[in-house]
Parts: sequence; C-alpha cells; structure tokens
Amino acid sequence: MTELKKTNRRGVLKGLAAGTAAAATLPLWARYTHAQSAAPIKIGFQQHRTGIGAAYGRWYGRTTEAAAAFINAQGGINGRPIEIVAEDDGTDPKRGAEVVEKFATQHNCDIAFGTLFSHVVIGSAPRAGELKIPYFVVSEGHHVASGGLNRYTLQPGITDVKSQVQAMAPYVNANLGKKVTMIYPDFAFGHDHRDFFTAAMAAQGGEVISQIAIPPSETSFTKYFPKIPRETEVLYHVMVGPAVLTFVKELGEFFGPSAPAIFGFIDSLEAVDIASPGLEFLDGTYFWEGNPRYAQADQSDADKLFREKVGVDANGASVSDPADVSTYAHMFGCWETLHVVKAGMEAAGYAGPGDRAALIEAVEAMTDMPEGIAHPQGAKIFIGKTHQVFGHQYISQVQGGKLARVHSTSIEDTFYPDEVDYTTQPL
Repeated sequence: MTELKKTNRRGVLKGLAAGTAAAATLPLWARYTHAQSAAPIKIGFQQHRTGIGAAYGRWYGRTTEAAAAFINAQGGINGRPIEIVAEDDGTDPKRGAEVVEKFATQHNCDIAFGTLFSHVVIGSAPRAGELKIPYFVVSEGHHVASGGLNRYTLQPGITDVKSQVQAMAPYVNANLGKKVTMIYPDFAFGHDHRDFFTAAMAAQGGEVISQIAIPPSETSFTKYFPKIPRETEVLYHVMVGPAVLTFVKELGEFFGPSAPAIFGFIDSLEAVDIASPGLEFLDGTYFWEGNPRYAQADQSDADKLFREKVGVDANGASVSDPADVSTYAHMFGCWETLHVVKAGMEAAGYAGPGDRAALIEAVEAMTDMPEGIAHPQGAKIFIGKTHQVFGHQYISQVQGGKLARVHSTSIEDTFYPDEVDYTTQPL
C-alpha cells in the first residue's frame, strides 16, 4: 500500500456534516446567492433503466435523486444546484459509450456518473477519456484500479471486488470450509470474483476446486448444479440480473437438506425479499454485504438519515411498498460518490468544464473519508494513484428470514499493492 498523502483537502470532507447543519437553516433562495453562476451543475447519470441491471438502475436512480436533493438543500456545490440528467444505457456497453458522448456533446454535462455493470464501464470509459469528461463509476469491478482504464475514470464511492474477496476469504476458510466451488456470471464482474477469490483462498491454505460460469442472461440454472463436485465443502455464489430469485430457489430445490456450507455475495439476492417462499433453505447461510440491508442493533445516525432520505425502511425495502426491496448493499455508492464530487468541486473551485482537470486532481488528493452523512456505509481511504476507494466489508448470516451482521473487516484487510499510477497520465 502506498503511503497516504497529507492534504488539507481532507478537511473539506470532514466539514461536510457541519456545513450541512448550518446551510439547512437558510431559506432556499439564500443558499445560492453567493454563486458566481446561477446555472446548475449538470451531472449525467448513466442509468441501467433496462436490461439485466434494471433493478439496480431503479434504486441507483432513487439514491442519486435523493443525494442531489439533499446536497441542493444545503446550498448545492459552490452555491450552484445539482441537476441530474439521466439516460438509459440498457445495461449495454455500446449504448453506454453513446450515452457518455451524449452527456458531453449534447447535454453539456459537467461530469458523467453512476455506472454499475462492469462490461458497461469497460465499454464507456475509453470514450469518457477521449472526451475528457470525468467519469465517476459505482461499479465494484477491478477494472479501474487495475490500470485498464484512464485518468478520467474514478471509483471513489464503492470498493472493488478484489478488495472485497480478499477480506472475505479468511473468514470463509476459517469458519465454513477449505474446498470451494464457485458459481458466477460469465462476464468481467464474475471473472473478477473467479480470479481474485481463487487466489485469496489459496493464500489462506484453501482451494477452489471448481469454477462454474453461467451466462448472465440465463433464466434457469438447474442444469449447472450437477457440475458441483461432491467433495465441495463451501458453495460460493454470486449472480446478477432479473433471474436471481429463480437461481436461489433452484439451488435450494437441488440440494434440499444436504447442502454444503453456502457463502454468497448479496448480488444473488439484491432486490429480492429473503422471506420469499422457497428461500427457507437460506437460513443459516452467509452473505457478503457492502452495506447491511437490515438496520442493525448498533445502527449509526448516518445510516438512519440515509434510509430516511432515500425512502428505505429498517428491512431495506421502500417505505411506500414493503415488497419493493432495495439494492442496499450497492446503492449507497451513488450517495457517497456525489458527496465526493461535491467535495472535489469545492476544493478545486470548480466553475465549469474548463475546471475538469482541476476536479480530477482534487479528488486524487483525497485520502481519509470519515464515516458520517457523506459516507454512511462507513469510513474509507481513497488512493489517488489508483482512483479506487477502500472500506469496511460485512458478512451477514440469514437468521429467521433476516440478515444479521456477524463479521466486519477492517479497511486494512482490503488493501492490496497499487497496480497503476493514473496521476502520471496527462489530463
């Protein structure tokens, strides 16, 4: 891990909570009177409204709108309101690149933001770099920190798969078993899990004995389960898309009461009610969560306020519809990334597209991100060289139809050596 830089810009982040309280006492017109321009800061939101990412896109959208409203209520960014300009990318790489270009050339957006699915990020980031528009992704893929993208692409609001699985492997190896079969989607996100968890288990003395890749568009999964070796001690699953409920139900039907230990990434159950009929077999199994869906006994004030602003209840469902379950383990990244953008723009004195390079440099200078309303998921450390943030990870167990957190990692558990230095690339 590189030595963290000391910078006075971290004070911008630490001052967000105090500034929030003070600005909220002002009438709305007064919050923008000191801005050099009354024009809004336009944030192009690349949204998975359709395609396999639609469930995530819906909740990423709600979280983004809530974050914008919250920031605007405190006076916006440099005294200017945020305007969210949303475009559907269809969860498709080609359309993703077209959307980024539209943000830059038609909508005149200041930045592009929000992308989740890794193949869309990989397809879109090169165009963002060519257009020199900052591209803030909320994706988890290792593609940013690997050095595979460019200086205009950053991931400051959510951790990546490599850090997540590295932090999870010791718990799995020590508590669940040493011989693992993995089931994962057959695209970049799944390949990150395959490669990095296999290496992480080997480092702990365990072994991944089988890797089963499934097309992300698959709608039935029973034909894959006979490939699971009998000697499997732990079944590791991470699936995405509209068929995840079918996946977990068919998994339970296949194993019945004789299942091995099961460790899943909550992606396999995002936007799905754990109490759904047919999921009873999940009781006692384990999940990684980026942010615990159910409010825990030690719930922070920041988490309470975040749930309130986004419209999510203590069970992680919409306050207006208990059947509308959120993607709580991921969507916090939109809230946190917009707060990073706010802090970066204010540190850079951002006034318009001519200051995009200064914005990139201001974010690269960030390090400590303390837990609070700007970062309700927990404290984080940002590495400017790699454009990647590192933070706490959580393991939860299904207990009585709910997820109870049983293990929290340290931030240090997620560190790995830098693989790139984007700051050496020209802007």
